[in-house]
Amino acid sequence: MQFLYPAFLWGLVAISIPVLVHLFNFRRTKKIYFTNVAFLKAVNTRTSSFRRLKHLLIMAARMLAIACLVLAFAQPYLPAKSGLDLKGHILTSVYIDNSLSMQNKEHTQNNLDRAITKLEELLTVFPQSAIMQLVSNIFGADEYHLANPQQIKERTTSLHFTHTPRSLLQVYQRQTHLAAKHTTQGGTQHIWFSDFQKSTTGDLRKLQVGANDRLFLVPVQAPAVQNVFVDSLWLSTPFVRTMQGNTLVVKLMNTGNNAIQNLSIRLFLDDIQVASSVVNLPANQGATTTFQVTLKDKTFKKGRISFDDTPITFDNDYYFVLQPSPAIQIAHIYSQDVTEPYIKHVFENDSVFQIKSQLANNIDVGQLQTADLLIVEGLPSIDGSLKTALDEFVSGGGSVLVIPSQTPNVASYQAFLGNYGIRNVQQIGNKPSNPQLLAEPPANTGFYADIFDQSLQQKLVQMPSQNALLSWQVAGEKILRFRNDQAFLSVSKAKQGAVYLLASPLSQAWGELSHNAIFVPTMYKIAALSARQEPLAYSFAAHNFRIDLPNMPDKNARFSLKNQQLELLPVQYLVGKQLTIELPKSNELQDNQRVESGYYELMLNGKPQRLLAFNHSHAESQMRFYSTEELKQLVAGQKNIQVFDKLDDAALVKTFKEQYFGQALWKYFLGAALLFLAIEILLIKFYR
Repeated sequence: MQFLYPAFLWGLVAISIPVLVHLFNFRRTKKIYFTNVAFLKAVNTRTSSFRRLKHLLIMAARMLAIACLVLAFAQPYLPAKSGLDLKGHILTSVYIDNSLSMQNKEHTQNNLDRAITKLEELLTVFPQSAIMQLVSNIFGADEYHLANPQQIKERTTSLHFTHTPRSLLQVYQRQTHLAAKHTTQGGTQHIWFSDFQKSTTGDLRKLQVGANDRLFLVPVQAPAVQNVFVDSLWLSTPFVRTMQGNTLVVKLMNTGNNAIQNLSIRLFLDDIQVASSVVNLPANQGATTTFQVTLKDKTFKKGRISFDDTPITFDNDYYFVLQPSPAIQIAHIYSQDVTEPYIKHVFENDSVFQIKSQLANNIDVGQLQTADLLIVEGLPSIDGSLKTALDEFVSGGGSVLVIPSQTPNVASYQAFLGNYGIRNVQQIGNKPSNPQLLAEPPANTGFYADIFDQSLQQKLVQMPSQNALLSWQVAGEKILRFRNDQAFLSVSKAKQGAVYLLASPLSQAWGELSHNAIFVPTMYKIAALSARQEPLAYSFAAHNFRIDLPNMPDKNARFSLKNQQLELLPVQYLVGKQLTIELPKSNELQDNQRVESGYYELMLNGKPQRLLAFNHSHAESQMRFYSTEELKQLVAGQKNIQVFDKLDDAALVKTFKEQYFGQALWKYFLGAALLFLAIEILLIKFYR
């Protein structure tokens, strides 16, 4: 037996008081003489013995009452079975997982509510003087403040689901960071209530608990559950045009161990159901379904894929935005030596592209910055103001295609191209003389992966014969190459932009490329990649995203995101026409703000600029959890980590109390003190 407050044991000295009272009876006696005292003497003998026994019993009762009372104040307890005594002076940091996956239910109560209920029951074990802390996925400011068990219980009433999942390594780092601000004795004890979802928990093998810390894992899990979510969504044709049909492809995933038959999938546009489909999902696999969509005007369309799937409901609706694709702006800069307008003919025949051609000696530099793709054709040199304009354009995220002149100034070309990793540019011929066939590029991967029909992927079109004017050391991808692996068309990524380089002019004298079937799709793909396609939807898991603005905003412009419930002013960076926005995390929101899936308007000075759709992370939708046995295996090497079997075990609180707090005995000693006082009263009143 040990004592929580051993200083009170000095109170045992008070046991001597009843002894002193018994030994020293200060009452004076008076002698009375009788003539015959034989009979009276016998009676006095019996009375004195009886009285002496009564006094001894009363003294013993008083001594025992005082001793028990002193021991009760010293708070004795039996040591914990595990040998680890966790008392109120140790900081206890409690983590409750309030991620979206905790919506899973057992019976009618979700996992978050079950965890809170069990925590409230566990708090009754702690004394009110205990130093505690409550941490959740929100990582809010109130977590910095210590609290007693009653205050922790009050905080649990405000816990709600959050869109920001946290790995358990992040949680432990958060708890240790907060604990470091408070000096405690004996380290910190951590108690985690979580469903231990595999997709968000992280690698538990990397979790190393400090030598003075103790960690208790309490799985909050319901039986295996089926869950369906939208894995991805895309258009079969990336360019959306008004009054032209397009195919919307939806890929769904089933994370359950049972197949799902005839799941009804509904498509909504502007909250009006326009189509439906039925899909069968094998166990632990995905399936796709398609919808035909047609936009009749150029306004934004609020799209939504919806289905019924319980008990996990946060991912039953997938939001996206449809809008006609803006025309891809192409600026064509050429010299007077270019007499064959192949570039102009390629792009002016399709309304998706808008091309503006300018002679090199009459360039409007301001118009260059509004283009998506710059094609520099036939210029003898790239220097001066043109080189500066091209560098600024690429730095802002633009793409440049360089088609050399028949008489290039190689030094000026190298000065420009060298900034983007293209090295050792050399002229290998002055005139076409020895054309060679280009090698067939892979049809199902890389640049040409989505250009040719499936029936053509086994054998591409006949490749053209070409002469090479330039050679260089490739720093990026070889889009087209000769059969000796020499590059003919390559691309080098530079910051957000790209630089394409062709090995010869497009003149028919240098080869057959400009008349070959592969020429047009190659130019179209370069243009399409130059114009960044806006995603149909964004994920909160991305944390940041970029938007290409149609016009150059003021450098001091501040954009906001707004929906029906709230308006956010996120962290943002503006470079040219490209806006980068960082999505706020849970701890960056106010107490009354919640970020939900849905539509958000990009606002500037109170006016909407763009409609965006956001959805929650796919990781939260994957219903795979670590079992108790798996958790024990992952932390088997660390003795200061214990895994409880399950949350609903009725012996959880009792086991925690006995193993880590020991058995408190002060109540028994207090009851014994009252009992001995009662015995004393009975002896005085009835023992005559």
